Amino acid sequence: MRNGEVELDLRATTAYHYDLPPELIASAPAEPRDASRLLVVRSDGALEHRTFSEFPALLRSGDVLVINETRVIRARLTGTRESGGFAELLLLRPADRERYDPRARRWLALARPGRRLRRGACVRFGDDGAATIVNVFEDGLREVQLELTVSFEELLERHGEMPLPPYVGPGDEARAARYQTVFARVPGSVAAPTASLHFTERTFADLRERGVIVVPLVLDVGLGTFKPMTAALLDEHEMHSEQYEIPQATADAIGDAHLRGSRVIAAGTTTMRALESAAAADGTVAVGAAETRLFITPGFRFRTVDALLTNFHLPASTLLVLVSAFAGYDVTRRAYEAAITSQYRFYSFGDAMFVGREVPRG
Repeated sequence: MRNGEVELDLRATTAYHYDLPPELIASAPAEPRDASRLLVVRSDGALEHRTFSEFPALLRSGDVLVINETRVIRARLTGTRESGGFAELLLLRPADRERYDPRARRWLALARPGRRLRRGACVRFGDDGAATIVNVFEDGLREVQLELTVSFEELLERHGEMPLPPYVGPGDEARAARYQTVFARVPGSVAAPTASLHFTERTFADLRERGVIVVPLVLDVGLGTFKPMTAALLDEHEMHSEQYEIPQATADAIGDAHLRGSRVIAAGTTTMRALESAAAADGTVAVGAAETRLFITPGFRFRTVDALLTNFHLPASTLLVLVSAFAGYDVTRRAYEAAITSQYRFYSFGDAMFVGREVPRG
């Protein structure tokens, strides 16, 4: 992230660029999960170097930790075009219903090779069925119609792969399993809530021992989270919708935490976006399912979340902008500079950062 003598325009995408040595991009996860490093950013901006196994010690009795129980599906489907050539569809979400549903037959997808997969083109999955491109949108998304001779789950199992990020590269089943949180329960995502990849059963045992209340929600991670910013200004970036659902027990725990002065901690940016999308002016959150296109940028008024656990994100990404809005631009820049100097590991399989906000809620 740039910082020079000329005052930065924090609405410009270029303000969120930074130079990362390629060797700091994590191509494999830490072993065990909680052996990853943890950069703690205190509310006064001070930095501390820890390991993730120490994360529970940073929380207090009565704090509420909110996790995203989404499960990544084998959404990267490989098939053949009518010419016999290679084709790939990354299924993002059903086109005709709110949330993941294996009964859905119309899906929004990304396609490769895009120039070959135009409207009317067909991708075959052996004897198990086919996908026909029925719509092509300006942003490159396709709407596909599935005609299957097997169940949707069988299609994913036989022809699908875990959609690991490109900087990780192709992985075996063991690596794909590590791209799933230990508490993943509800299928529907095409990317992991990576800040939660560090959690272990021991982490939760330590949290329970400290009196921390852990509650879930679900946000189906899709294009809204990982689509790169290509516009010159933040205000010109289009966020794609993502579906989320907040249970009554989670909303109650958050309301109780606010009443007794305890903190609400979001495990990851996906959890943060769901909570702040559902938040009322008094910090309470609405129960139920909804969709969000929320893009959290500097100046956003946080109403619910007091602290954030997150990984180190790609330059000029909406996730880095979110962290900058929460922690403050200068604090985030110093934290990233310290992480690079101290050889932290970046991106999905990388290390973590725990951030306390400097400004009061509301």
